[in-house]
Amino acid sequence: MSSSPELVVDLGHDSVEGMVWVPGGTFHMGSNDHYPEEAPVHRVAVDGFWLDRTPVTNRQFKQFVNATGHVTTAQVIPDPKDYPGARPEMLYAGSLVFSPQAKVTDLRDWSQWWSFMKDANWRHPYGPKSNIKNLDDHPVVHVAYADALAYAQWAGKDLPTEAEWEFAARGGLDGVEYAWGDAFVPHGKHMANTWQGSFPVQNLCEDGFERTSPVMTFPPNNYGLYDMIGNVWEWTADWWSTRHEADAAKACCIPQNPRGGAESASLDPRQPNVQIPRKVLKGGSHLCAPNYCRRYRPAARHAEPIDTSTSHVGFRCILRTTHREEDSRPNL
Repeated sequence: MSSSPELVVDLGHDSVEGMVWVPGGTFHMGSNDHYPEEAPVHRVAVDGFWLDRTPVTNRQFKQFVNATGHVTTAQVIPDPKDYPGARPEMLYAGSLVFSPQAKVTDLRDWSQWWSFMKDANWRHPYGPKSNIKNLDDHPVVHVAYADALAYAQWAGKDLPTEAEWEFAARGGLDGVEYAWGDAFVPHGKHMANTWQGSFPVQNLCEDGFERTSPVMTFPPNNYGLYDMIGNVWEWTADWWSTRHEADAAKACCIPQNPRGGAESASLDPRQPNVQIPRKVLKGGSHLCAPNYCRRYRPAARHAEPIDTSTSHVGFRCILRTTHREEDSRPNL
């Protein structure tokens, strides 16, 4: 699957419902102090753009499905040709669901707490007996990359690049650890829906939530964007790469709205027989914990196969504009 053509519209000075204006600028992308895939830190410039104030919610996704009849990847039986060697009885419609564990033997083995559950999908986020009643304002989950892109195109929008997403998440705070500063829980206040306790066996729920939370529950960043950190991971348009494609020679030539990586290079070398390319996820989720996946930071990134959906991955959309007097526009 290839990225959609870049969507660019001229919005003049009009406001956009449900979106926030992010003025363009230059920032230091990545981190040299955490996971190796976040390095190296490099300067990147992005043009101004509009970004959804929150992740796309179940209510919004329901409107899309009702209007288009879209069937998500999780609702379709996988094609055996894409999964050589897979047993036929294991090829069924479903999605990955997180299940808390009383005990784990190895934190490197994620299969202990993730299960591919039959008939789990966006309407049934925790299995066929669950539903999204009373979850209209929660982020939609169990959406694969194609589902996120289909929604974005239906809405007349696009998916952000990794650079656009990270620039927006930082909210103008270049070089700080988190989207709100350098303290994870400033003055004891939880700033995002993450995991408190020892993952995956103890969830203290000190922030008030065991799973996803309604959007806009936690404080926005300086641009007025909610849930850029925690709650659910978010799809971006960029193909995965094991490190940022930046070096000293490139640092002097700052790209505009770069779409990084290459589809072929994004394949997982640990699964040579499964040729499913991967995209970059950003933002971390409610499952990120101090002892596991400390990716509740703007610089953090994660590889996700484009065919995969889970109970902790969602998305938000972008609108790019050709107008060149954007910085005078107030945020919505």
